[in-house]
Amino acid sequence: MRIKQGTVTTVFPLLAAAVLVAMHLVAGRLRFLDVIPRSRWLSIAGGVAVAYVFVRLLPELSAGQEVVRRAISGEVLVGLENHIYVVALFGLVTFYGLERVVRTSQEHRPAAQDAERTTTGPGVFWLHIASFGVYNLLIGYLLLHRIRPGLMSLAFYTIAMALHFLVTDYGLRKDHRRDYDRIGRWALSVALLGGLAAGYLASLPELWIAVLTAFLSGGVILNVLKEELPEERKSHIMPFFIGAFGYAAILLLA
Repeated sequence: MRIKQGTVTTVFPLLAAAVLVAMHLVAGRLRFLDVIPRSRWLSIAGGVAVAYVFVRLLPELSAGQEVVRRAISGEVLVGLENHIYVVALFGLVTFYGLERVVRTSQEHRPAAQDAERTTTGPGVFWLHIASFGVYNLLIGYLLLHRIRPGLMSLAFYTIAMALHFLVTDYGLRKDHRRDYDRIGRWALSVALLGGLAAGYLASLPELWIAVLTAFLSGGVILNVLKEELPEERKSHIMPFFIGAFGYAAILLLA
């Protein structure tokens, strides 16, 4: 059965957004994830997200690099090679800086009377949620406007981002506890839907799609690895490998 192009560009992104929002709303109820050593399912999910970046997004950025080069021809930055990968680096560094702000706040915060309240200082919770809100805006927008269009591309993107949300929600919930369940997950869900709505209302030039994709790629890499690497998490390397190379094989064979 042939699927109409209008369905792919209007209905399926809505269904994909519903899946991603559902992941935000139900992730906290998956109690089997909240264990030490780290749940193997979280490691698999992280591996899938990283595989998607390296096998699908970064190769697509090669085409995006050509778009950037043509767009800035004759400008001051024309001599700077690999512009789009600099944007990916900026995405990684941005979220690394955010992570350091959160950890520094935790180190200087007195022990909370209520074990269910955020572990960070005043304002850091809102900074964290606002930053991930922008992150979700990008993810929601790219449900409609990716470098590689089509239903299969949307399906792979949705699966990778849904599992990525599983990982990031776990980390945000560990940092902010009840505040994340009460406010954070709802704010991020609204941001995602806002990005999707923006995608329906406006289509950015190809240059900006490449830039947004690059920034998101850097953010995904950092946000997955920061959850996997800390020693106290006691992560499992084999499930991470299985998730990464298993999903990479699926993407390469598709």
